[in-house]
Amino acid sequence: MADLMAHGYDVVDVDVAATRAPAAPTVIADLTDLGQAYDVLQGADAVAHLAAIPAANVLPDGETFRINMMSTYNVFAAATKLGLDKIVWASSETLIGIPFVHEQPRYAPIDEDHPRLPESHYSLSKLAGEVIADQFHRWSGVPFASLRYSNVMEEHDYGRLPGFWDDAKIRARNLWGYVDARDVARATRLAIEVDVPGHEAYLVAAADTCMTRPSVDLMAEVYPSVPLTREVVGRETLLSIDKASRLLGYTPQHSWRDHVAG
Repeated sequence: MADLMAHGYDVVDVDVAATRAPAAPTVIADLTDLGQAYDVLQGADAVAHLAAIPAANVLPDGETFRINMMSTYNVFAAATKLGLDKIVWASSETLIGIPFVHEQPRYAPIDEDHPRLPESHYSLSKLAGEVIADQFHRWSGVPFASLRYSNVMEEHDYGRLPGFWDDAKIRARNLWGYVDARDVARATRLAIEVDVPGHEAYLVAAADTCMTRPSVDLMAEVYPSVPLTREVVGRETLLSIDKASRLLGYTPQHSWRDHVAG
């Protein structure tokens, strides 16, 4: 929100509760109610739909799926009916099979063509959201951007990372990926601004992993049978951001290395 405001946007924050120190006024609304979704989107040019239960195991599975599914459907339905210019929403990296308990990655670096292998009701709701986005775009012609954010971290989170470095298996669940919250904000704004027709999904991650060892060594230790499809240099991310870079102009600006020695 702060990033959008800094770039001249008039922003309306919509949530079920007001934040303690909002950057913009909060409109209290429950987006699982279609009528309320219509009300809050009246007069908007675009929507960044980030409202959701943010992970598995926060609420019971069925409630996670219900809230995420109904809020997403309602926002998409209202936004397309009202003729908004762009719909950007928070999908998830978990679609690619995270935490890779039942199946290993098919290849690395993982990109948007990797099979979608949801392992939780949370990630299933994100898969369903992407399918619904396909159809709403087909019906309306409104462009959609599904942003598959990696593990979002803020500056105060980076102090936890040294606890992962001695055992590569601890953070192997998403190929040691993460993304700084400030880069998430920038990617979201770019997805609103850049003219990409249709419905496209984008992985949004940092340029590096959260580990101190080379990415090739991490893969060889934890996922030795998973093929690498290209050369991976140094601590380069194993969640490909090539598509977001190519189509959105997204380049991560922040790394945990700016805050923690490693």
